[in-house]
Amino acid sequence: MISKINSDEGFTGLEAAIVLIAFVVVAAVFSYVVLGAGFFTTQKSQEVVHTGVTQASSTLQVSGNVYGTASTADVTNGVIDAVNFTIALAPGGTPVDVSQLTIVVSNTTFVDPLVYKGNPNTNTLATAGTWNILKIRNQVGTSATLLQAGEEFDMMVAPIHLLPINSQFNVELRPVTGAALSISRTVPAAIYPINILY
Repeated sequence: MISKINSDEGFTGLEAAIVLIAFVVVAAVFSYVVLGAGFFTTQKSQEVVHTGVTQASSTLQVSGNVYGTASTADVTNGVIDAVNFTIALAPGGTPVDVSQLTIVVSNTTFVDPLVYKGNPNTNTLATAGTWNILKIRNQVGTSATLLQAGEEFDMMVAPIHLLPINSQFNVELRPVTGAALSISRTVPAAIYPINILY
């Protein structure tokens, strides 16, 4: 009867190398998968943060005073029929196509979504229920509706409902991307053809 004795004498250097290479290959594949998943997660996190910052920060700001205008009949009736203001980009803001803005005027009794009149930079006055770009200051590019750094757009909004004395109202400018710009003011107790609103 022949007895079998366990012996490592047959375990050659070549077999050891093959086992070592197999371990290295498995470790490399595993690390590649783990690193790939990590890079993907990091990229998605960056996209989420970037999108969040873009959505949370308004790229628009009011430059100067906000004015309420009234026709002769509206002065007598004690109401404002239009609101004028100038907008510019906030520092570091990306250009905004102003023609794509959604503008809503509201107070405690009404909400008026306005329609873009579509005659930029022509001093075409807005009529009830519309808004317009009256003038572009320091125009940088050739586009009449793209607000870029250094430019200022004089805007006129005319709500459907007139704004009575001592009433608070809100004009909200909502760009396609980014946070809305909210302009809240109070109509003064005495109405003139042009009124600075606070």
